[in-house]
Amino acid sequence: MSSLHLFRKVALAEGISYIVLLLIAMPLKYFADLPLAVKYVGWAHGLLFVLYIAFLLMAWQERKWSFWKVVVLFIASLLPFVPFYVEKKLKQEENLKIN
Repeated sequence: MSSLHLFRKVALAEGISYIVLLLIAMPLKYFADLPLAVKYVGWAHGLLFVLYIAFLLMAWQERKWSFWKVVVLFIASLLPFVPFYVEKKLKQEENLKIN
C-alpha cells in the first residue's frame, strides 16, 4: 500500500474528526456542559492530525511533490471541509498513477 493511499485515508479521517470536533463536540461542551466530548474527540483529532503530517511527509518523499504543494496540503489540514477536497484530488492522482 502506497504512502499516498494511506495519506488519502488519513486525510479523510482527519477531516471527519475536525468536523465532529467543531460541530458536535464543541457545542456539547459549551451548550450542554459536556467537556469530555471535546477531550476525547480533540485527542482523536490531534492524533489524526499528527498522522496527517507524517503521511504527508512520506507521500512528499515518495511522489517527489514540490515544496509548495506540500505547503498547500498542510494548510488544507487547518481548514474545515478542505481535507475532503484534498482526498478527492489525491484519489484522482492515485488513479492516474495506477492506470
